Amino acid sequence: MLIRLLRTRLLAPYGRLLLGVLVLQLVGTLASLYLPSLNASIIDRGVLTGDTAYIWRTGRVMLVVSLVQIVCAAFATYLGAKAAMSFGRDVRGAVFERVLSFSAREMNRFGAPTLITRTTNDVQQVQLLALLSSTVFVAAPITMVGGVIMALREDVTLSWLIIVAVPVLVISIGLLIWRMRPLFRVVQTRIDTVNRVLREQITGIRVVRAFVREPFEEDRFGRANAELTATQT
Repeated sequence: MLIRLLRTRLLAPYGRLLLGVLVLQLVGTLASLYLPSLNASIIDRGVLTGDTAYIWRTGRVMLVVSLVQIVCAAFATYLGAKAAMSFGRDVRGAVFERVLSFSAREMNRFGAPTLITRTTNDVQQVQLLALLSSTVFVAAPITMVGGVIMALREDVTLSWLIIVAVPVLVISIGLLIWRMRPLFRVVQTRIDTVNRVLREQITGIRVVRAFVREPFEEDRFGRANAELTATQT
């Protein structure tokens, strides 16, 4: 899905923002990877030898590197959020225009609740995907490669721990994703149900009040809401 989004023309206007995010994430990640080396240097060449002047000098360097990391992370998040929200606005507009072009048969096939969900909740999920892709997904490979290199530089003997830790993390994350995929599909159905029930109640509010059906409708919406809550939890 991410590759398909990158190929669409909707992301093209925000290429400069995404490039800025990439550069800032690269600088910020390299800064965060450099900090442990400075910390180790303070211990080895400052604390153990009692060189207070070296500790102060390296400490100032760490402070500058930390500030660079903070600034890069803040601006990268800002640019990523700006690009993702603008992209979401364009996708929402495109989906709405497409829905308006549907025939009556197509409208009946999908149903109003599903189309409302696609235009609101689904677009929000796509926005979140774009935001995470421009922040977390960009920083992760850089951190992975840089972390392995820095670990090998510090101590090759202890670096074998990476061989154990990485497969454990990959398997754990894979199991979580495998467990969440079917639940996510159920969540989409539950959201459609909540939208359908709410839409029917708003549309037929006069009939509901005329026949004193408020308790029944409240219970009906409560069941749909509880099912959605349970699935998301």
